[in-house]
Amino acid sequence: MTIPGYVNGVRDQTPPPSQRSETADSLSPVAALVRRHDRDRYQTALFAPVARRDALFALYAFNYEIARVRETVTQPTLGRIRLEWWRENIAAAYGTAPARHHPVVEPLTDVIRKYRLTRQHFERLIDARTEDFVDDPPSDLAALEAYAEGTSARLLDLALEVLGVRDGAAILAACHVGIAFALSGLLRALPMRSPAYRPLIPVEIAHRNGLDLSSTRQMRGSPALRAAIAEIATRAQQHLRTARATRRAVPRAALPALLPAVIVDRSLARLRRAGYDPFDPALQQPDPLQSWRLALAMLGRRF
Repeated sequence: MTIPGYVNGVRDQTPPPSQRSETADSLSPVAALVRRHDRDRYQTALFAPVARRDALFALYAFNYEIARVRETVTQPTLGRIRLEWWRENIAAAYGTAPARHHPVVEPLTDVIRKYRLTRQHFERLIDARTEDFVDDPPSDLAALEAYAEGTSARLLDLALEVLGVRDGAAILAACHVGIAFALSGLLRALPMRSPAYRPLIPVEIAHRNGLDLSSTRQMRGSPALRAAIAEIATRAQQHLRTARATRRAVPRAALPALLPAVIVDRSLARLRRAGYDPFDPALQQPDPLQSWRLALAMLGRRF
């Protein structure tokens, strides 16, 4: 899910064009798009080798485009048609015909062909986004995790391929980091979710904690909501621990794709200090030291 002015629950802090530096203005179109709308992934991509950064930006720009479909249409049918448009362009990228003239489609097609990216990952990303048009909440935590895997972990799989890593340990780590990143991002974004979106909290967790999913906003700060959020956050933390258990076997080249783990760790710590109240105003402020935390993680060869 994306929310105007927010990415992964963090307010977009990009300055207007008149205040940007020459360096910012010299970014490629996909890099500029990601910088403006996906602060977290933009910062992690900067730690990739220079020659591969724009390839990552093309992936992340594609992800932004399909993630925002739900907020740009008034009817689910129109949204599904838009996702099918993307599916057709992905399919075409695996052929030989020239790419459609589009600021994201063209560079993405080049990346797919240059790095021979796995088509199945793109298919899964698009399939998972069709769930954005479902009205019912996830039935249980496993269903929410499956959505997180499809919308986030598969993107990290593609990022690994761009970085030249197809190692088993790295793929396993990417799966768990991706799920943790998506879960923590959904929790951060909860206060900004439009009523038009499907409820985030799984039915099973809501029932166990006495939470009425039809009035989540009205229950802000309530023990029931905090308990439900704590369950999801705990599961995200478990995925993070599982990913980090593979650290010694993961090649250094994979780190730029796995750095979202550093962001998850910080996000969950802040949520824990807020008593698992996602409506705490402090949680909507971006971490001013995030880029430094990512740099230290790279220097320490960790994620």
